[in-house]
Amino acid sequence: MARSLNSVQLIGNLTRDPELRYTPTGTAVCTLGLATNRSWTTDTGEKKEETEFHRVVVWNKLAELCAQLLSKGSKVYFHGRLATRSYTTQDGQQKSTTEIVADDMIVLSSKKPVGEEEAEVPTEAPKVAKPAKKQAEAVEDVSPDDIPF
Repeated sequence: MARSLNSVQLIGNLTRDPELRYTPTGTAVCTLGLATNRSWTTDTGEKKEETEFHRVVVWNKLAELCAQLLSKGSKVYFHGRLATRSYTTQDGQQKSTTEIVADDMIVLSSKKPVGEEEAEVPTEAPKVAKPAKKQAEAVEDVSPDDIPF
């Protein structure tokens, strides 16, 4: 039997916040919208750009991580496989969709959620407790000639 390969690698930006749900058995599943861009120049020198929109599905612990770390606009790398499934709409129409089932994710940049403050970065070095008096006296008794380097 001949080998086959179903592998997808995408780098793009999330089009919406991740949607985390749990199956009745407690398995985490996260769905995301991802936009990828492609640009090129035509023979006449005109610049063109095309955007593709993808549906990404992530399962288990990785699904929970995606929901925690990503938000709309985040740049992210996904690796996974293509999966096509069929479903019936509320009005009874039979539809099918192809989505990426991701098994690996790398956050390339993230945007903080609206209303969440950035963590404060200290502007000065942390204060160090002063040594006890005996330790300070011991250090003063050392001559520079006694240091081996």
